[in-house]
Amino acid sequence: MATFVLGLVILFAGAALYGRFCERVFGPDDRETPAYSKQDGVDYVPMQGWRNGLINLLNIAGTGPIIGPIQGILFGPIAFLTIPIGNIIGGAMHDYFSGMICLRDGGTQMPDMIRRYSNKGIYAVYQVFCSVLLLLVGAVFIYTPGDIAAKQVFGFSGSATAVSTWVIYGVIFLYYLCATVFPIDKIIGRIYPIFGAILLFSALGVFIGLFVKGYPLLNVWDDWNGGLIAYGDYFGEKHFIPIFFITVACGILSGFHSTQTAIITRTMKSEKQGRMTFYNMMVLEGFIAMVWAAGAMGVYNLGLQEAASNLATDTIGVVCRDILGNVGGVIALLGVIVLPITSGDTALRALRLSISESFHIDQSSSAKRLSLSAVIFAIVAVILVFSKSNPEGFTILWRYFAWSNQTLALFAFLAISVWMFENHRQKFVWLPLIPGAWYAFVTVTYIMNAQIGFRIPWTGAYIIGVCASAAYVAVILWYGNKRAKSISLK
Repeated sequence: MATFVLGLVILFAGAALYGRFCERVFGPDDRETPAYSKQDGVDYVPMQGWRNGLINLLNIAGTGPIIGPIQGILFGPIAFLTIPIGNIIGGAMHDYFSGMICLRDGGTQMPDMIRRYSNKGIYAVYQVFCSVLLLLVGAVFIYTPGDIAAKQVFGFSGSATAVSTWVIYGVIFLYYLCATVFPIDKIIGRIYPIFGAILLFSALGVFIGLFVKGYPLLNVWDDWNGGLIAYGDYFGEKHFIPIFFITVACGILSGFHSTQTAIITRTMKSEKQGRMTFYNMMVLEGFIAMVWAAGAMGVYNLGLQEAASNLATDTIGVVCRDILGNVGGVIALLGVIVLPITSGDTALRALRLSISESFHIDQSSSAKRLSLSAVIFAIVAVILVFSKSNPEGFTILWRYFAWSNQTLALFAFLAISVWMFENHRQKFVWLPLIPGAWYAFVTVTYIMNAQIGFRIPWTGAYIIGVCASAAYVAVILWYGNKRAKSISLK
């Protein structure tokens, strides 16, 4: 338990110090925000700071910070340290600068940010990559909450042949469509406070229950193989680097988040709300990841649940009911269901916005927004049917989702680095370059070896990963200096 508590201290103390440092580097001021300068009653709508923060938290926190840590904790108690450290210097920094740059540039979406701070080639690759990821997010975040609701709440089979499964999917689908089409303050702005209350009950309930129930959590200095689970063997055999950092994706870093922070830039009243809205909300997602990692380790060590990655959704139900009882457990499960639903709706909204702005498609009326959304939802439906009908469908879907989610962050780190060169902050370019270089190594190494990738032996994959990371840093430094010099000559 001591390592878990130490991890929480690192998370929140680090947020206070590193978050304030990131804020000083960016330099928020009192200029008029896009919520006022471009107010349109649909996407550009001034909203209260607490509401923006809550919406952003619900937007970014899907099933990733729950299912990922449940699987990742099998690598042992080191997860209690790597999650908070990675969150502070990687994920939260990524979310803050992505959101603040889009805010200062007029409430642009991420494709426009990438186009502004890179070149046409990188922008084209990003646009395709981002669109595919958002489609995968939409499908994953219908599948996972639908299955949890079917099996853990209603007691249905959740099978592909059960009518109840598709009815639940259909209800989530209908909500997503409404949230994608209607003005942001009409659906999302009003219903999210209710979702937020359920989420807080779920996360805090499980957190308090860890101590009340006295869950047996290992420390990094303990014998990792001394109990029911051989964490040490798993750590040694499963290639902690890069597998852990792909598995625990959202609690540490998520490229998907940048697409969501960009949405909130259109409803913020002041730049000075940025640290709370962007940086601290990612820290809270890290807290959620820590809680579920601890909950999973507890039930594994007690023998209440088999430690198998394909039973992650079952582990969620065991943790909730063992800690909070049947009634409290159902409420906590609702909080888990809320997370992916409130990420899936804005993922598809972000996709609609980015496509409409990239191809200059008019979205001024509900009919025009609905026509574009219909195409997007049709593609999501095809992906969902495949993943549900094929025995290996969801496994394939999740693996591509996790890898592409981390890879997308590399584009944001690139854009943040170039922004720093252009805005006379070159001496702070290490802020995005350190996590960018690390995840260039992680994502390239993983896809080189993975079954869903090139299946190259680990030695070759590691060599390629190191070379890719070095090239990533070198190109950014060269391109950033070139952009800085061209601006100084104007």
